[in-house]
Amino acid sequence: MAKENLKDLEKAQQELVDEKISSVEKFFNENKKTIVGILVAIVAVGLAILIYNKFYVEPKTEEALQQMFPAEAQFDAQAYDVALNGDGNIMGFAEIAKEYGNKAGKAVYLYAGVCELQLGNYESALGYLKKYSGKDAILAAKALGCMGDAYVGLGDNAKALSCYDKAAAKADNMFAASYLFKAGVVCEEEGNAQKALGYYKRIREEYPQSLEGYDIEKYISRIENAE
Repeated sequence: MAKENLKDLEKAQQELVDEKISSVEKFFNENKKTIVGILVAIVAVGLAILIYNKFYVEPKTEEALQQMFPAEAQFDAQAYDVALNGDGNIMGFAEIAKEYGNKAGKAVYLYAGVCELQLGNYESALGYLKKYSGKDAILAAKALGCMGDAYVGLGDNAKALSCYDKAAAKADNMFAASYLFKAGVVCEEEGNAQKALGYYKRIREEYPQSLEGYDIEKYISRIENAE
C-alpha cells in the first residue's frame, strides 16, 4: 500500500513537471520573436558598450594621461599658473579637467585645486577640491587639508577647522600632525587658546616623531605660561 502511494506521488510530481515544461515551451513558442528580439538587443547593447570603451574611452584616457605629464612637471617646478592654465604649448589642469574629466584620473581635480589655492583663488580651489573623490587616504586628507586652507583664506574659520579635523582623522599618520597644527593656529587666531592647546597636546601625545612634534612643546608652554 505504501509503495502504491509512493508511486502515485511520483507520478503526480512527474505530471506536474511535464505540465510546467509544456507551459514554458508554449510560452516560448508564442513569444519567440519577442524573446529573440530582447536577446539580440542585449547582445547589441553589450557590443556597443565594448566598442565604445575600446575605441573611445580607452584612447581618450591614454590621451588625457599623456596631457597630464607636462602639467605635472610644471606643478613640481611650482609654476602653478602654467600648470593650471597651460602656456599655449601644454594643456593645464583646468583645460584637462574640462576636456577629459575623470578620464585624466581623479587627481586632476586635486592638482587644479592646489594650483588655485597657491594662486590665492580660494573659491575656485574649493570648486576643484570638492570634486576630488580618490580613495587613497593620504591624498583624500590632502584635499581636505587644502579645503581647510581655502576656507582660512576666505575667513571661514569654522569650516576650516571642520576640514582640518576630517583631514587628521582621514590620515591617521604623521601627516595628521600638520592638520592638527593648522587647527591649533586657527583656534589661537580665534582667541580660543584652550582649544588650541588641545590640538597641540594631541600632536605631542600621538605624533611626537612628526616635524610638528619636534617643536610643539614651545607652543604648549607658551599657552600654559600665559594662563
